[in-house]
Amino acid sequence: MAKKPLGKDKLGVQKVMRMSDYLGDACGQFSLNAISGLIGQLTYFYTDKVGVAAGAIATALLIVKILDAFTDIIMGYIVDHTAPGKEKYRPWILRMILPMAIIMILMFTVPTNVSSPVQIAYLFITNFLFSAVIYTIICVPYQAIMVVRTNSQEERAKMGTWRAAAGYVSGMIIAVMIIPITNMLGGDQKAWVIFSAVLAVISALLLFVTYKTSKEYPAMDGQDMTAEAEPEEESVPFSEALKNLFHNKYWVMALVLAICSNIFYGLSNSSGTYYCKWIYGNDNLMGILGGVGLIPTILGFVATPVLIKTLGVTKSLRVSFVIGIVGNVLRLLNPYNFVYNAVLGCFSTFANIPMMCLLGTVTAMSIDYNDYKYGKRMVGSSQAAASFGSKVGNGVGASMIGWCLAIAAYDATATVLTPAVKQAIFTFNIYAPLAMFVIMFIIAMKFDLEKKLPGIHEELEKRKAQNK
Repeated sequence: MAKKPLGKDKLGVQKVMRMSDYLGDACGQFSLNAISGLIGQLTYFYTDKVGVAAGAIATALLIVKILDAFTDIIMGYIVDHTAPGKEKYRPWILRMILPMAIIMILMFTVPTNVSSPVQIAYLFITNFLFSAVIYTIICVPYQAIMVVRTNSQEERAKMGTWRAAAGYVSGMIIAVMIIPITNMLGGDQKAWVIFSAVLAVISALLLFVTYKTSKEYPAMDGQDMTAEAEPEEESVPFSEALKNLFHNKYWVMALVLAICSNIFYGLSNSSGTYYCKWIYGNDNLMGILGGVGLIPTILGFVATPVLIKTLGVTKSLRVSFVIGIVGNVLRLLNPYNFVYNAVLGCFSTFANIPMMCLLGTVTAMSIDYNDYKYGKRMVGSSQAAASFGSKVGNGVGASMIGWCLAIAAYDATATVLTPAVKQAIFTFNIYAPLAMFVIMFIIAMKFDLEKKLPGIHEELEKRKAQNK
């Protein structure tokens, strides 16, 4: 039975994506967010389950993230210099499935009967292999697939929404389940190892689904359209690619958005656990907060496509950032009440959904601008360097928790909350997220590329016609 033709988007670009394509692609983001979500819980695991000093953890994890960011750039260079005629992206996903599952488990098998330096060395090595090597080799090609899979900006935005939805579900599962389940299993290191093993198997299976369903060219109804795909561009030297990117103001804006949004993400991954344990007095409340967070999450994914259709990409981001600012300002009025803060926390959760959905789309816009300004798209380098910002942001966010706790002389075995620790918890739960939303709003106000894209695409088509 013939499939119904997909037609063209509102800009006249041929659509190529069906529901099965979106679902298969989104499985990859589910796995990636399961990985990053688990990494986000490591500070709490290392301090409260293994007994490693908070300051040492923060410094070690930040060094890993900085190295991780540079391996992203290296991976982008490797991808861009793949021999013509060969697949650039999909094979890397398949190659890393088994190593990913193994190292995900090993991160939680930190030896407990050894000296602190040995523990730090172990967590540094396992985190480096997991984040800077395996995650990078999967993530950079996966991000680039969005750009080459479809030429439709509308479909790219929809891919971003599906990816963000799958990723958020993954993150919420960890937020809701990891503390109650590990506590139910005994609350010790073994419980965390069991949880990570189950998550590793699920992530591996879903990455394989993404590998099987993804394509590296626009295709419709199972027909190969490589003849209509973009021609293979000449590789750009590494130094020239970086110079071009940093002269592309829209790519720089996308980079800053990536850094700020990932500082927010890095903070939110494990900061709530400390808040529940010390401000509310019960870390099992994380499960309730995660459940409550499902409401604005669902509303956010329902509302984001409507916002995009009504306001466009950039204005949707501006509106969401204002919501995040308001929610965090109101939390300052009463940071102790559980119900009050749970409700206002929904504002931040809702406000973050459009950014999750559209960061890839904003980056893709900047890649189109590369083509317009330099005659080179530099897909791999653009995505990798943007991922550089994401990794640094996530690392700073996660490390900020450890540093704040170290400055406050945090003691996981204490029975009384000190004023210094209380302010540290407020800093990485309220003050820092508020600052990130303010910065992102300012950047979004300066980002005017969306309205220029129709003219840019028209000019690019003219250039192609002249070169034939």
